[in-house]
Amino acid sequence: MEYTTGAASWQKVLRRAVAGLLPRRPRQRRPGWSVGVPLIAAAAGLLFTTTATTAGGTALREDRRPQLNQLIEERRQQVAASEQRAASLRQEVEERTDALAEQDGPIKAQQDRAAGTREAAGFTALTGSGVTVELNDAPRRSDQRLPEGVSNDDLVVHQQDVQAVVNALWAGGAEAMSIMNVRVLATSAVRCVGNTLLLHGRVYSPPFKIVAIGDPAALQKALADSQGVRLFKDAVDHYQLGYQENVSTVTVPAFEDSTALRSAKVLRD
Repeated sequence: MEYTTGAASWQKVLRRAVAGLLPRRPRQRRPGWSVGVPLIAAAAGLLFTTTATTAGGTALREDRRPQLNQLIEERRQQVAASEQRAASLRQEVEERTDALAEQDGPIKAQQDRAAGTREAAGFTALTGSGVTVELNDAPRRSDQRLPEGVSNDDLVVHQQDVQAVVNALWAGGAEAMSIMNVRVLATSAVRCVGNTLLLHGRVYSPPFKIVAIGDPAALQKALADSQGVRLFKDAVDHYQLGYQENVSTVTVPAFEDSTALRSAKVLRD
């Protein structure tokens, strides 16, 4: 049987024959959406998870001051409980040591030796002439607005202000010192958190009262010569912060905190 076709039909047959002999090329996928979509979805899921974890189930801009106040109060209670237990343990140790001392001469000798250094070490209360310095924040306006050109930092007592007074009193020959009726030693650290004072694990609010026993004239001269104290007095004039300095007979309580050092460094020439 004969078939007759036109030129167009023969061209189609020829193309199909050639296509059947040549290997087919695999279809190329576009990498953009096929790879990008899973990555974007994974990144979005990670972002949502991180946000939920950070927020802790609450709004990120929620005011957390009540939680902070509760945490501070819990820490205060823990410190008070620890101090009470420490005092009880110290009393127990002293009673047992006294009982042993009655039977052992060397223990009694060491007790007498320790008793002779208790006053110099700060473990006994002292009374004598001295100077009392009180630092206070500036009073706030009734409308709570700040004066023009003044920031909140200008109106509060800072750590360096308390340190300047303490260092000046030590330099003036203070024999004993207390801050907020807490005995401090040369190893005591004075730190401020915001406008509150952190001392021996306890938090105090202004006004900050510093008492030093010593020659009043020498102590006052040291305060007058201190550059840090002078800077604070300048702030008193400009921003109405509080500064009071009085001479009288004062009492400094005994040191009741731990004497253990957590770190020390030997100075070498």
